Order: sequence, then C-alpha cells, then structure tokens
Amino acid sequence: MKILVLMLIAYLLGSIPTGLWIGNYFYHINLREHGSGNTGTTNTFRILGPKAGTVTLIVDLLKGTVATLLPIWLGVDHFSPILIGLFAIIGHTYPIFAGFKGGKAVATSAGVLLGFAPLFLIYLLAIFIGTLYLFSMISLSSVIAASVAAISVLIFPAFHFLLPSYDLIFTIIILLIASLIIIRHKDNMTRIRQKSENLVPWGLNLSKQEKN
Repeated sequence: MKILVLMLIAYLLGSIPTGLWIGNYFYHINLREHGSGNTGTTNTFRILGPKAGTVTLIVDLLKGTVATLLPIWLGVDHFSPILIGLFAIIGHTYPIFAGFKGGKAVATSAGVLLGFAPLFLIYLLAIFIGTLYLFSMISLSSVIAASVAAISVLIFPAFHFLLPSYDLIFTIIILLIASLIIIRHKDNMTRIRQKSENLVPWGLNLSKQEKN
C-alpha cells in the first residue's frame, strides 16, 4: 500500500507543469502557442527568458529528486527509490494537470539521478555539455546523453566504474528513461536531419544547422 501511495504522490508531483503555469500566471503567455509548443525548460527559456527558464529547470529537477528521496525520508526501504522517481518522470511527461501533454523528461530525469546516483549524473552532465558545445543543440545533447546512459549502465558495472555493481531495477529504469527521452525528441531529430533545428547561442554548431 505504501508503495502505491508513494507512486501516486510522485506522479502528481511530476505532473506540476512548471513552465506552463509560470507562463500563464506571470507572463500571460501560453507556451503551447509559442516556439516548439513544449512546456519544458528549453522552450520556457526560449519564450519567457532566463529567469522563468531557470526557475522551471530547478523546479522540474527537484520534482525528480524529491520523489526519489521520499521513500528514504519516510523510512520505506524494501524497494529501490528510483522506482518512485520513475513515476515523477511519467508525471512530468504525461501530466494530469496539463492534459497529459508535458515536457520531454530530461530535467526531471536528471533530478531522479541527482537523488539516486549523483556521480552518474555528473558524468552524463559532462557528456551533455560537451555535446552542446560541439553542436549547439539542447535536443541532440539530450539524446546523446540518454544514449550514453543506456550504454554505460550496461558496461560500467563490469569495470566497477561509477556504478559499483549491476542493479537490475536501476538498469531497467535507466533503459526506460533513455528510450523515453529519445522517443520524445523524434521531431527534433527530424529537424536536425533537415538542418533546421533550434540552436542555443553557444558552441560550434558543427552540424551547420541554420541559425534562427
């Protein structure tokens, strides 16, 4: 019963559509009608600016972290807390408070890793930033980091690097999260192939996307 309650709490926590609510209540702008139409961190930065984007990033990150740490704080220790974090990611991606149309799972997934495997998160963050510098695209950086996470969780435990041993639940959930992130970015990948993906004003843009 406790695990079901924690799953529900995590899902509802993840369902808070941070960028959408900030846009509606403080800027009188519906993010769904601007930019990519997405309610996550990237589109919030692009449409509402750095202040709103930063708040959205922090809140969406903390949704995953708090959900993952809830079982630990409440002394519920007979299952892996990352399982609860997964429901925050599901809530963020398919939020009940926003018509089940949410973000692309990146920030909240990072929050889950912050609560469960912070060193692994730092490693993936380095991959993300390095890719962002080379290609100037949040979307590609997210997909590369997700792909690297999926490969690393299968390989690293064999060498006791960052992940000391194989954890079946952790491995399965990382593979699920990585798959979700990649699927959620399928439209971005199409635009990348068409050289029309949105860029950030930083980095080398090695794939030569058209700046917009």
